[in-house]
Formats: sequence, structure tokens, C-alpha cells
Amino acid sequence: MKDSNTYSELFNKQKANQFYIGNTTYKERIKKLKKLKDAIEHTNKQAIRDALYQDFKKPQLEVDLTEIYPVIDEIKFVTQNLKHWLKREQVSTPMALFGSSSYIINEPKGVCLIISPWNYPINLTFGPLISAIAGGNTVILKPSEMTPNTSKVMSKIIADLFDENEVALIEGEVETSQELLKLPFNHIFFTGSPAVGKIVMNAASKHLTSVTLELGGKSPTIVDETANIEKAVGKIIYGKFTNTGQTCIAPDYLLIDERIKGDFVKSFKKQITELFSENAEASDSYSRIVNQKHFKRLVDSLEDSKNRNSKVESGGNYNVEDNYIEPTLISVLDEESQLMQEEIFGPILPLKTYKDLNEAVDYINSKEKPLALYIYSKSKKNTDFIIDNTRAGGTCVNHNMLQYLNHNLPFGGSNNSGIGKSHGYFGFLEFTNQRSLLKQHTLGAVDFLKPPYTNLKQKLVDLTIKWF
Repeated sequence: MKDSNTYSELFNKQKANQFYIGNTTYKERIKKLKKLKDAIEHTNKQAIRDALYQDFKKPQLEVDLTEIYPVIDEIKFVTQNLKHWLKREQVSTPMALFGSSSYIINEPKGVCLIISPWNYPINLTFGPLISAIAGGNTVILKPSEMTPNTSKVMSKIIADLFDENEVALIEGEVETSQELLKLPFNHIFFTGSPAVGKIVMNAASKHLTSVTLELGGKSPTIVDETANIEKAVGKIIYGKFTNTGQTCIAPDYLLIDERIKGDFVKSFKKQITELFSENAEASDSYSRIVNQKHFKRLVDSLEDSKNRNSKVESGGNYNVEDNYIEPTLISVLDEESQLMQEEIFGPILPLKTYKDLNEAVDYINSKEKPLALYIYSKSKKNTDFIIDNTRAGGTCVNHNMLQYLNHNLPFGGSNNSGIGKSHGYFGFLEFTNQRSLLKQHTLGAVDFLKPPYTNLKQKLVDLTIKWF
């Protein structure tokens, strides 16, 4: 870790440079974003692939699909729309303020800190950075220490493209984040667990710094009796076991109508084998748990449930030497088990059955608001009932995780699963202040209502209250 004075010096450099960067035109910002796009899509593409394989054996196609594509697509979307977003927006002015014009200006927040996680390091570091650049901010990036090879590649990309008084990347352990959080940033964008999100928010409160918290939680998936089981199983397997379940919006647990459980489990076993062969450990399409600490956490949770007489419907094997855990479906879980109390963030999928939909909805509502809620159903009535009677950061019907890829949708949680939104225009808004501007052109009614107060002025006020 560098000396804390070094971080203060870097912060002060960016603070001194913030108005120069903030006054750049949309063309200048687009130029920077296109250079970042080229660096990721071309210059460093293979280095990114290699680094993520070294960090946790992430398959190349999965890197392209879940790390590189979302960043490139975000840049394309932002560059197509930034000119419009940066225009001064004129809004209506009430008659009581006759003689004035009103505007909204999206101005930069200033010096920003982005703390990103290890599970999708390219996507979840550069995604917020795109919004910050679009907003005209200076930025310090702090990626996770758990994916050092990927952080090294990102550090090179940033150093090649930006002066440190505009964008800088700092590597380091938890202590580094703690030191950075002591600084009076204008905005902090954090992606990680709710527990750490509370620490970030507490640190930000000392400077009244605004925050965007992209957190997580236990995202439920409901499969009702009308669902197409084969299709639902295939999509759930994709959503849960991409990146070995290390995804904040992955299905965390299943709620399945008890009448279709047998068919669901049968299809699950069949399709897991088709996707990852009889032995997923030998599959080139299946990554690993990021490190021993997270591997042990997951294995302990799995063994805890086994000791509580849960039933492993499929999978359940693991290899400590390779941080490998087999895609696992488990049922008959004790509510006090770790798998049902904590966000899993790994390739273990608990299955609970319900007798009627009210039971499933009540169970969801007994927990914190999730980042995502998934519904598999052919029934509009059932789907509407679930949506109307639950709360979640986002919902996808008859699929999962796809909501993340639509830049026209806000992405983020609610309360325990997050504060604020990201992607597209919503990400741009997080990194800008909506500054109000009113210009007076001629004298208006307000200018005639100064003391001394007279009967005539009282009548004018009465008319204003009644008609304007």
C-alpha cells in the first residue's frame, strides 16, 4: 500500500483539474471513450482474456460475452447519446414567475471514486468509468485485489490513455480502500456486498459524499405450474452457473410449485450434463471459484446443509486443490442453514417448493429486497400478482440476467440491494448534478411584492394563489 499522503496528493491533483475536465465538450469526451473502446476491443483484448483465465480460469467466450461485450456496447450507447444528454434542457416556468426562463444543466459531480469487485473486474470497473467520463469527472479507480492479473492489465490501459490528474487506477488491499474512503470525494460508486456497502456509506457520510451502491442479496426465482420446464431449466442453469455463480444477479434460490419439482429436477440433471459433460471439472466452459477463502465459505455452507439433512439433487462434489465446485442443486433445506441465510455467490442452487403462489410471495417478502427477481410462467395473472406484491431492484420474466444488458433500463437495487442506478442515461445521471438555472429577462410579479405590504399587493397575492 502506498503512503496515505500519496493518495491525498493524487486526489488534490484531480481536484485542481476537475473544472478543466468538467468543461470539456461532448466531442472531447466521446474521443476519450472511443480510445478506451479500442484499448479493450483490440489492443488489450487477448491480455484481458489471459488475465481472467489466470485469475479464475474464466473461459474465453465467457470473457468476451460478459466482460468485453457489455463495456463495448455501453461505450457505443453513450457516444450515440451524449450530445443530447449534455444539452441544457429548458423546462416550463410558472406564470407567477413571468419574465423568466428555466433550465436544467447536467454538470459534473467532480472528483469520483470507483471501487469495483473481482467477479466481473473489466465490466464492473470500466462500466462505471464510462458514465463518469461521460459526465465530465475526474476519477480514481480501486479494483479488487482478488484478481491481480486483471488489475494489472486494467492499470496499463488506464496509464496508457489518461494522465493521473484525470483518471488513475490504484491497486492494493483492503487498507488501500480504507485510506481512499477518508478523502472528501464528490461521489463514490461502489459495487460489492451489502455489508461492505454499509461501510462505504458510513465513510461517505463524514463528507456528505453522494453514493451509488450496487450491492446484491438473495435473488429469488419463481417457477410456477404453467412454466415451460425445459426452457426454464436451461435458462436458470445459464444464469446460475455462468461465472460459476459468482454473479450479483444470478438466481440465488428457487421457489417451485411442488407439483412440478420432479420434472424440474429430472430436466436439470439432463441439461447440466449436456452443457458441462458428466464432469464439469474437465469442461472448458466452466470457471473456478476465485480463491481459497471463497471456496472454503461455499464448501462450509454446502456441508452445513448436508449436516442438516438437506438433499443433494444433483452435483455436490468439489476439489479443494482446484477451487472447483460442481454445479449443485440442493433441496429440503433448513431455514437456519447458511445457504438460506446468506447470499451464495457460487454454483450451489437451493430449491424450495410451495403449495400456492401466496406462500412464495410471502417468503420473498420475509427477506430483504433483492437486486433481481425472476419469474417463469405462462400466466399473466400469476406474473402480475408476483410483480405487484413484491419489491426488487429489477425483474426478468421467462429469463434471467438479460435486464442487465438493456441500456434503456436502470440497473440497481433497492435498500439492502443498492442505492442509485447505473447504465446508459441512468449511469450518466449518477455522475452528474442536475443543476437548476433560472434567468430573469423582465420584471415579474414577484418584484412588485416587496415591503411595504399594501392592500393592492395583498390582492395580487390572492389572485396568484387562486389562479397561478
